[in-house]
Amino acid sequence: MYTGQVEIRQIPEVEVAYIRHIGSYLDTYSAWDKLSRWADQRGIHGGNQQFIGISLDDGDLVEESACRYDACVTLPEGFEQEAHRPQVEFKTVSGGIYAVYSYYDTVDKLVLAYDSMFSVWLPRSGYEADDRPCLEFCLNDPMKDQEGKCKVDLYIPIKQRV
Repeated sequence: MYTGQVEIRQIPEVEVAYIRHIGSYLDTYSAWDKLSRWADQRGIHGGNQQFIGISLDDGDLVEESACRYDACVTLPEGFEQEAHRPQVEFKTVSGGIYAVYSYYDTVDKLVLAYDSMFSVWLPRSGYEADDRPCLEFCLNDPMKDQEGKCKVDLYIPIKQRV
């Protein structure tokens, strides 16, 4: 899964609208569907904004039924947030230094990419994991992909090892 092509990137913090899913990470499509419909109705789409998934729990430590996942879309400058509650929630996604790994495969194998990044790349990198959540910048819609695969840039939050 891990091929060694990891890039270190500094990213700014961004404001996002999000819909939270609680349950299996393999069932996040309902949150994405709701968020996509909401965003489309407001002219927010992949051409001008980014879609980011945030897995908030480690599936090895938290019961699958309790895992939290936020399906997010970045907001245009000056977007009036209060007018859109309670259909979606809003938050700031932390910027900072991230190790970025480009992934293209089926959604069910995404966990293997995470495992490889944390167990193979990170210990050899000179960095350690930061306490910010990992980010999944979604670059396609797996339902529209010819092979049913997702194209995602995984952003692993890191800091210099001391």
